[in-house]
Amino acid sequence: MMVNFMTSHKKGSMKEMAISFLKLGIIAFGGPAAHIAMMEEEFIRHHRWLSREKFLDLLGAASLIPGPSSTEVAIYIGFIRAGWLGLVVAGICFIIPAAIIVTTLAWLYVQFGSLPQTIGILYGIKPVVLAVILQALWGLGRSALKTKLLAIICLAAFVVSFLSINPLTILIGMGSVVGLCKWIGQLRTGKRLSISSLALLLTVLPLALLVQNAAAWTAQIPFSLDLPSIFLIFLKIGSVVFGSGYVLLAFLRSDFVVNLHWLNDSQLLDAVIVGQVTPGPVFTTATFIGYLLSGLPGAFVATVGIFLPAFLLVAISGPLVPRIRQSLVAGAFLDGVIVASLALMAYVTYELGRSTLIDIMTVTWAIVSWLLLIRFRVNSAWLVLTGAAIGFLMYLPK
Repeated sequence: MMVNFMTSHKKGSMKEMAISFLKLGIIAFGGPAAHIAMMEEEFIRHHRWLSREKFLDLLGAASLIPGPSSTEVAIYIGFIRAGWLGLVVAGICFIIPAAIIVTTLAWLYVQFGSLPQTIGILYGIKPVVLAVILQALWGLGRSALKTKLLAIICLAAFVVSFLSINPLTILIGMGSVVGLCKWIGQLRTGKRLSISSLALLLTVLPLALLVQNAAAWTAQIPFSLDLPSIFLIFLKIGSVVFGSGYVLLAFLRSDFVVNLHWLNDSQLLDAVIVGQVTPGPVFTTATFIGYLLSGLPGAFVATVGIFLPAFLLVAISGPLVPRIRQSLVAGAFLDGVIVASLALMAYVTYELGRSTLIDIMTVTWAIVSWLLLIRFRVNSAWLVLTGAAIGFLMYLPK
């Protein structure tokens, strides 16, 4: 299966892929849900490099490993598109634009003690991001919700998202329900559950929870403020963080504010704001912190440290995704994880909508953006840039 994907590439596709991910790294505002939506538009509807079903498999796999999920989907796509070199190129091209922008903002922050004005730009961009996510959810949902059971699981995952349950628990739980239902169906037809499927269902949750809590012992290590220590701390964080930017915030505060006292709460909050308002991965918050701690070298080692686990985990798990599909039960488990991932995206969209649609202007711009995306297939990059320009002009000093 992997070979068939990789042998169908046309000559020069590596350059095209690099340009596509560089573009996404520049215009992909709005966090992981928006990034996934823009990748769906870019690589499924525009380039047609992979099917929605394959894309959903990669989304499900990325949701099950620690690290920045949208970046891991980018790395998976690079691997499928162009092998090991594609894995590296896709990930780096998606990360670099954000890292450069964040480093520039960190320099301005150190020089002037505050962040450049971003309220107006965000005001114009967020309605577009909302429309892009809704468009992607509609397309991906039509492919993912293949049975009534999956539709029910998706609805259940959306409802429990409001209970502040750990996203990883929701993903594993819903996947296990679908996998067990498939297993029961096999037993009723007289088929035996394969050893690999049973091992997956019995070990994936304990292993995931173990990884999630494996960092607690590092709080006792006496780090000194130098480049190796900065690298190791961010390597640890990149290896264990599941979930949203809020989960990342908790880890960063525990390490840099509470345990090491290298930052104060105000500096950490500014770093998180920069990670949220700039395009590309939210994990580039690490770039900002690294710059505050040790200038350009600190920004570099922090960025490498926090993203390196994503490359390694995708390299290890990427070849396993087609094998999971070969098992009916393991494939059903992945289907459950996929629809739960879409439910979490829908929940994020709901929360984004509450904070975005604050007046007639934002409501109108969101509706217009959605119509332009659905009816006229306008590229989301143009809508994002237009929204940024509108917001910037509206917030210019009178």
